[in-house]
Amino acid sequence: MTAGRSVFGVALVAMLALVGCSAGPILANPPLVLTVPPTAAPATAPPADPVAISLPRDDGPHDRLTEWWYYTGHLETADGRHFGFEAVIFRAERGDVPVTWASHLALTDESGGHFRYAQRSEIGPAADHSPRDSAGAPTGFDLGIVGFDPSDPTAPPPSPWRLSGSGGTDRIDAALSPNEAGAAGGSFGLDLSLQSTKPPALHDGIGWVPFGPAGGSYYYSRTRMSIGGTLSLDGARLAVTGSGWFDHQWGDFIAVGGGGWDWYAVNLVDGTDLTISVVRGADGSPVIVYGTLVDPSGSATHLDASAFTIASTGSWSSPATGAVYPAGWRIEIPSQRLAISLMPTIADQELDTRPTTGVVYWEGSQQVAATLAGRPLGGAAYVELTGYAPAASTQPATP
Repeated sequence: MTAGRSVFGVALVAMLALVGCSAGPILANPPLVLTVPPTAAPATAPPADPVAISLPRDDGPHDRLTEWWYYTGHLETADGRHFGFEAVIFRAERGDVPVTWASHLALTDESGGHFRYAQRSEIGPAADHSPRDSAGAPTGFDLGIVGFDPSDPTAPPPSPWRLSGSGGTDRIDAALSPNEAGAAGGSFGLDLSLQSTKPPALHDGIGWVPFGPAGGSYYYSRTRMSIGGTLSLDGARLAVTGSGWFDHQWGDFIAVGGGGWDWYAVNLVDGTDLTISVVRGADGSPVIVYGTLVDPSGSATHLDASAFTIASTGSWSSPATGAVYPAGWRIEIPSQRLAISLMPTIADQELDTRPTTGVVYWEGSQQVAATLAGRPLGGAAYVELTGYAPAASTQPATP
């Protein structure tokens, strides 16, 4: 999603040896560390970067060190209940180590003021069911993370968390198993069909974001996807509609954003979409700052660091980890006469994913109040924050 999400990929490699040769959700287990091979090269030598993104081929998996498919979105029931959601699959490839996967699933009950999440991990190629043409090139992605229940190795495997799509027609089919639901404080599941309503936005102009000595990343977003389907919540099945945001990023990068990052994705009611990434170095100073503004027609404009300002308007302290996160922001883009105020729909939307990706992060839905050329606008948004809480290397998850 942002350059900084490479930290997820780095941490994922450290989780490769889970329980012998097994892999899967390890919500109840602390991670075990595997020594990374001396070479971190991908299994297949890629072409020289950058090359032009081609869709739907590049919707599918790549033989690169780090990759992820990332959805956030907003759902509404017929009786006016509102929810935010996150569904993501990470892929890590390191030398001779089998390809490794992790998945996070989260639901914000904005109306009920409740947040729940779960996580899974898996090792090996079985998670990849992506369609391919006669030459073996992907024509989309179809990824299913099954994992296993470490508390009961004899239990049948749960249904996979599945993300699939091609050309902007996507599907999310993922539900918590009973054990996962117990750990999350309640069951939930998503059965959603998504359809992109705009062309894909290629970030930094051509869909290639340079990271300097750390390499670079391919990165595009489908910034506005219409949603229809079903939300399962504590045994009830709720028909929902809504809007989603999809990020796909991949490349031969391992470590970027040692100090964490802040990521913002905003959809305004007039059809304007905005994403901003602020990646921090280990000393906390910004090292990569950029954004993309997509107008209602789908035309994307790259924004460099001088094009906008971001100011935090509050903070929230996590009772679980002690992390102090910013909470509330004011974003201004003077050239567009655009000002956006964000406020979390609920305060606690923190995910402790140290068992699967080695990090604690905050990712949550936002209330939006904006003005465009003096005209008030509402909208919906998601914000992701990392680098504010302990990592696996400094504070392992407790059993």
